[in-house]
Order: sequence, then structure tokens, then C-alpha cells
Amino acid sequence: MCAKRRALRRADWLDIAARLTDAGKEVVLSTLALLEANSDLLQLEKICANANYIVEANDMSAVHLLAGRVPFVAGPHINCYNSETLSLLAELGATRWVPPVELPATTIGTLQNTRPEAMETEVFAYGYLPLSFSARCFTARADNVGKDECEQRCIRDPEGRPLFTQEHERLFTMNGIQLQSGIPCNLLYETSAMLDMGIDIVRISPQLKDTDTIVKTFHAAVDGTSISEGMLRSPVCNGYWHGLPGMTFMHAHND
Repeated sequence: MCAKRRALRRADWLDIAARLTDAGKEVVLSTLALLEANSDLLQLEKICANANYIVEANDMSAVHLLAGRVPFVAGPHINCYNSETLSLLAELGATRWVPPVELPATTIGTLQNTRPEAMETEVFAYGYLPLSFSARCFTARADNVGKDECEQRCIRDPEGRPLFTQEHERLFTMNGIQLQSGIPCNLLYETSAMLDMGIDIVRISPQLKDTDTIVKTFHAAVDGTSISEGMLRSPVCNGYWHGLPGMTFMHAHND
């Protein structure tokens, strides 16, 4: 999100990672999408140099540090839109890629047919979509203070701040230096299609509430058990998946 947003120290994150590993989970350390200072680069180097956990690279400096040394994940903020780029990332050591959130299913499907051998695909399936990053802090600007005097005020808004159109439609969510979608993306009804496409992993961005319910619902859908209509109790979107404006929603039954 932002290098200044450090509610936990690096040692704390590694402690959590160790506990998750002991519980049988695969831990992936994610890197920043926007680095602005030498201190950010030093933290990046430490993350990439760790010997215990795979790293998700979200900019090319991280790719450069990881290339040829250890397997890594190419995150959604790496501009991978074609098979040539995907092949290059595989040659550098990527064993999993996360398509940019705006890629439609048709494009992902095409890349699935040409993806390098042993390359896994992970799709962002639930949560506020990370759309862009800025050297400016949207939250600080909204409060009319400088970024250097932000006092990490973005932490006071755990779900970000809504940004509405003149028609009072929630268009974006401001969250520090990140601009997110106004409403969560929900690809629950696309799980069957993703399985048919050979998608290996779905990504669920943690929510302030009900994350455990969301995970269980997706798990049930992947297993073919059931799909809960309760997952659609609030406005959600899936437009990008269908090649439409991202903020729209198309029910799978209408495909």
C-alpha cells in the first residue's frame, strides 16, 4: 500500500509468516508496487534476499533482484498483457503470475493456452480492485495536509474513503497512495469458468468484515458444493472479467 504504513515491523511479519508455515500454509511475501526512496529499496532488497519464503514481485526492480536466483510470483502490477512478456518472466524465474485486474477472461484464456510449462495462474477474485498508485497520497490530500505530515491517517479509514460521482454513485475508493475500485470485485460466479480455463488459484483480498465467510464460500464453490446468494448482498462488480467497464456487474446466468 505505502512504505510509510508500517503498523507491523518486518520482524513481526516474518513471525506471522513462520506461524502460518507451521500451520501448513504457503506464505508469499509481497513487495510494493511503487518505491519512492532508498529506504524502500533497502526493504525490498531484504525481502528478496530472504531464504524462507517465495516473493511476489510487483515492479521490475523486484524482478531484477529475484531473476535467476529463486522462483518468484509475478504480481498483478507487473504489466503482463501478452504471451511474450509471460514467457520472459518465466525465463527470469517466475513460476506463478497474477494477471492485471483489468484483463478480461478472453485474454486470460488466450494466455492460458500459451503459458509456459509449470507456470501457475492466480486471479484476483474478491475485494476492492487496486487500480493505480501515485507518489501523492490521496488521503492526505483530502485532508489538505502534505504527504510528509500524513501521520498515517489512512489507517483511520480501514476500508478507505469513498469517492462519488455527481450522480452520487461510488466510483473509487481512496486508500493512501492507492486508488481502488468503488465497490468490491466478486468473481464467485466465475469459479466454474476459471476451473475450465485451468486457473490454479483465486485471490481474496482481506476485508474488514466477513473474510472467513468469503473464503469458505469460494472454497465451497470451487469444490462444487454451493454458492451463497448472501455474497451479493452489497454492490459488487465483475465488469473487467466480461470485457465491460469494470464497475458493472453481469450475472453468470445471463452469459
